[in-house]
Parts: sequence; C-alpha cells; structure tokens
Amino acid sequence: MLSVAELTGQVDSHVVSDPCCRPTVRLQPAVFGAYQAMAAAAAEAGLAMDIASGFRDFARQQSIWNRKFSGAAPLYNVQGQLLDTASLTMGDKIEAIMTWSALPGASRHHWGTDLDVFDPRPFASGTRQLELIPAEYDEGGPCHSLALWLSQHAADFGFFFPYRQYRGGVAAEPWHLSYRSLAAEAQQLLTVEILCEVIGDSDIAGKDYVIACLPELKARYIDTICDAADAHGDDTWIFG
Repeated sequence: MLSVAELTGQVDSHVVSDPCCRPTVRLQPAVFGAYQAMAAAAAEAGLAMDIASGFRDFARQQSIWNRKFSGAAPLYNVQGQLLDTASLTMGDKIEAIMTWSALPGASRHHWGTDLDVFDPRPFASGTRQLELIPAEYDEGGPCHSLALWLSQHAADFGFFFPYRQYRGGVAAEPWHLSYRSLAAEAQQLLTVEILCEVIGDSDIAGKDYVIACLPELKARYIDTICDAADAHGDDTWIFG
C-alpha cells in the first residue's frame, strides 16, 4: 500500500529503474515484470514496444501544470484544437488543462503503475519525433500496429487503458496503460481530503479555484476512467 507521499508523487521510494528500459523510466517492480512479459510477447508477434513515460513526480507535474496555466505552453480542447488561453475563464482554463494533463498530486503516473507506450522503430532515425497524439495510433500512424495488438492482449498481462475512450473528462489516450491491480488500490486511497492538503501546501497555479471545485474536478477528471474489465474485444476504439 502506498503512503500519502508516494501516492501523490512527492517521493519515489515505491519505484525503481530496470535494465530493460532507460534509467529515467521508473515503475513499481511488479509493473516492470508485467511489462517485460508483455514486450516479449509483442516481439514474438513481430512488434516492438518502448516506454515513453513511467513514474512522474509531483514537481514535474506541477511544472507542466503551471506552464499551461500561465500560457507558456499551449492549451487544446478535446478535439486537439488550439485554444486562446487569454480568452478563457478560470474554469475553462482548468478544464482545458485537465483534459490533457493531470492535476499535480492526482496523476496516475505518480503511482508507478501507469506508463505511456509506443513503437520505437519509426522514430529510430530521428527524422520524426514522438508526440503522443491519437493520430500516431490511428490507422496509418506509426504506432497503429502496436495499438491493435495491445487492444487485444494488454489485459493478458494485467494492463488496461484507463482513457480508452473520452467520457467527458480526460481525452482518449491510446498510449496510456495502467497496471490494473496496483492502480485500483492507489485510486481507492486517493481522496479529496488528501488532495486538498497536498494542493494547499503547494505552488500550483489557480489552486484556490481548484480546491473550491475539487470534488467535481476529481469526479470528472480523476475518478472517471474506462472499466478495466472491458479490455478485450474492441480494436476500433482507438482509431476513430
């Protein structure tokens, strides 16, 4: 069971690096074991898989959040269209950020259970850069074959897609896998009270508004995920 500090990404005592991946990629040990088995099975099917992002700490998530809030990084709607940050209300801005980026303290990447995966082969030459956008996983995209395989087999290794479809909160993320058993434990531990305390003690931009609306924001953007049990049999969800 994760401590509050581990749950909210303030410490990294629950995650490790692994020789199978870059040293900067860290996950819980059990998640690495499941990932290695899944990657080996994908290789047997003629595919390649790599991790773009695993554990992300609170400070990194806060930096992403504050840059988007200030306008230093762009904001997009759920369709991926660029928004005019200056014209947004406080509420609109917070919702736009949370459509694509987690609230610091509430990111699933804090838990060491979640990872963003991709096919590294199309990017090996350096002529194209991975963006982690849905088009890369759509038909004709560089990660399409891997996405098809994962939609059928990720559950065999204990993983599911928490953002399999857009359900009014976080946009669809066909690259985001979650290790079901450990992530479910973490999600149950994360409460509004914990988030209020962590956010209140932080330098998160717009935190007064966030705290005032936290029950609603948590329900929409943190608790609303796709059912892990519905992980098999639909290979069209990613591709429009």
